Amino acid sequence: MNVVSDPKSIPPGSLLSPEANQAAALATATGVLTVDLDAIVANWRKLEKTAVPAECAGVIKADAYGCGTAPVARALAGAGCKTFFVATLDEARAARAAVPQAVIYALDGIFQNCGEEFAKIDCRPVIGDLNELAEWDVFCRRSGWAGGAGIHIDTGMNRLGLTLVEAQGIIPRINAGDHGITLVMSHLACAENLNHPLNAKQLATFREIASLFSGVPASLSNSSGCFLGPQFQFDLVRPGAALYGINPTPEADNPMQPVVELKARIVRTRNVEKGESVGYGGTWTARRPTKLAIVSAGYADGYFRAAGGIDGTRSAEVIVAGKRCPVAGRISMDLMAVDVTDLPNNTARRGHMATLIGEGITVDELAHHFGTIGYEVLTSLGPRYARVYKGGTATTAEPAPATPVA
Repeated sequence: MNVVSDPKSIPPGSLLSPEANQAAALATATGVLTVDLDAIVANWRKLEKTAVPAECAGVIKADAYGCGTAPVARALAGAGCKTFFVATLDEARAARAAVPQAVIYALDGIFQNCGEEFAKIDCRPVIGDLNELAEWDVFCRRSGWAGGAGIHIDTGMNRLGLTLVEAQGIIPRINAGDHGITLVMSHLACAENLNHPLNAKQLATFREIASLFSGVPASLSNSSGCFLGPQFQFDLVRPGAALYGINPTPEADNPMQPVVELKARIVRTRNVEKGESVGYGGTWTARRPTKLAIVSAGYADGYFRAAGGIDGTRSAEVIVAGKRCPVAGRISMDLMAVDVTDLPNNTARRGHMATLIGEGITVDELAHHFGTIGYEVLTSLGPRYARVYKGGTATTAEPAPATPVA
């Protein structure tokens, strides 16, 4: 794996080479998040094949679901992805710097007096409100900007989007031509549930309204929607979570490749006697003489407190020396305790790494222990992990500051 340090992380006047600085950064990191860009590309290609003949875009909002906007965008663009979706203007700026030639849509729309900022980076707002549309029209008319915009129509999510009545009201504008609308879209609310009745209802509603937007490409499907059948795919699909290895078909086996591996360092080991409690609140009690590994990750790093060990319940597990070991006691802000009693002597040692995601522990499994979904797991992984990228069109490593152990 070819890994290069982030130049911004190298202290001015350093006598070490970039490679030496990178190695030193990883050696001192208390946690390492490895992102497999080749796996992201493979997942995109699988989704692209599923969606044919529709175009397959890439959703890279929330820093590419915590995986890094720039490296992910470049890898996908290198594989042939031409259209990207972000949430905000700031995210669009980061995406544009990474993929200068791509089409970029900002899903959260546009605020007052922001048109020029969108035009500067050739970003297309996804407009879901008549006031937004009026403001965008004024900007385009005064500036002469013709960069395009999307229209979001609400078909059942009741979040963003024009109502059906509002959408029908702008059809004369579409029929008049020179409207500047480059995409009409809606968003599925229950696509991960194959047989949910809202899927069919949203499909019928969107098909009817989209047909009135003559000549404008249409988009309905998110990651899970890609697997609902060709009738849901229209002209463009917008997968996000599935690109990053989250299961888009939770009622079946995951068709996507895992993307992230997360490791955190053991900062010490200790022995506790039978009957002693571990962690805040004393929620976990040793039932035998127990050896613990104290691992340098906690809820400040996105390892949720809900995954801790409580007497009588099954906690999350981490992998130490190739074996699953249960979390013991509550997760702290910076640390967790892991029961390594069943490991051979000296296999869990200070400085070694424990695997929190990877080696069979999936993002979706961890989400189950967190009481949430894989989306929240990935987007919560904290800045203290050093980021390492492998594969793709470019590789980087981003060191993180040291984790407090007090």
